Amino acid sequence: MLAEFGMKAEYDVLKTRTRADHLYSLKFGVADAAHVAFAEASSDFFISCDDRLIRKCRKANIDIPAMNPVEFCVKENLR
Repeated sequence: MLAEFGMKAEYDVLKTRTRADHLYSLKFGVADAAHVAFAEASSDFFISCDDRLIRKCRKANIDIPAMNPVEFCVKENLR
């Protein structure tokens, strides 16, 4: 499926690293900061099952919508 439908993500590694460092300074964990920074750089949504992380993203006003999988399915009208 990835070969047929996938797209190569393009991002500026230095800018993404700087953003991850900033998120880390806002008390995001190292892995969470990197995950969010890469999502901002290459995605339209940040989707996670970690409700605390989603709340933290919303409070920090990240550059893309943060939601759980159920919210994403409702937003996209998936059943």
